[in-house]
Amino acid sequence: MTTLRQRLVPYGLMSPGLLWLALFFVVPMFFMAWFSVSSGSLEAGWSLTWTFSNYTDAISNYTTQFGRSFLYAGAATILCLLLGYPLAYAIAFKAGRWQNLMLFAVIAPFFTTYLIRTIAWKTILEDSSPVVSFLKTIQVLPSDGRVLATSAAVIAGLTYNFLPFMVLPLYASLERLDLRLLEASKDLYASATQTFFRVTLPLTAPGIIAGVLLTFIPAVGDYVNATFLGGVNQSMIGNVIQAQYLVINDYATAAALSFTLMIIILIAVMLYIRFAGTEALMGDEEEASA
Repeated sequence: MTTLRQRLVPYGLMSPGLLWLALFFVVPMFFMAWFSVSSGSLEAGWSLTWTFSNYTDAISNYTTQFGRSFLYAGAATILCLLLGYPLAYAIAFKAGRWQNLMLFAVIAPFFTTYLIRTIAWKTILEDSSPVVSFLKTIQVLPSDGRVLATSAAVIAGLTYNFLPFMVLPLYASLERLDLRLLEASKDLYASATQTFFRVTLPLTAPGIIAGVLLTFIPAVGDYVNATFLGGVNQSMIGNVIQAQYLVINDYATAAALSFTLMIIILIAVMLYIRFAGTEALMGDEEEASA
């Protein structure tokens, strides 16, 4: 028979994490929810008036920014997957003694702050940079063309900054792959392409889903890349929320936009998991490979 002390041990282990979440997630979320249905101003103060029109106004006024955020984040996520899967595959199966060095190269950008990395991309893509000059020389860009302050620049910045979030889950999933299954596929006369699509890809579905979620969710709310690499016509919903909080000081609209974005992301994630299959998300390899 377990004693009371033994039964309380799990709760004691969870208490620091629960306390942290309560202080820095639940409490801020409560105040943000309060602001989202309040009215007033920074000078006069805010009062709870249950003004749900803050939500409808936020959606109707910033539909373009919402759509642009999901478009940019989706494009960056797809690019991260297309770039990250071959890279993770090479690190897991082809790197040999260079494996640790290649993994370090993937996470090396994290040793530099996010802001500095984005400003570096601004320097790389500015109109007088060697990269842009080379693109003009090979006529990829017209003589008066530019890369900075375009949608392509914002998507490129998002892809670069969030690529490690895609590569690491993919590598972890590929590294755990039972190589005997690949050998069995070859013994059954499957080609390399058939082995990849029928064995490797289904068994690494948990890593793909984890990478997609880890990349898409922060990318859709990002505002740094749009600020430094884009222009007025490339602003994302994160830029609007940042401006509403820190420049316009309209906390009600900012909070309503934040909650709307969270709800849309939650619905999108639930639908993604629903169609992708919960067994892939939970890492049930037997069901995923069936």
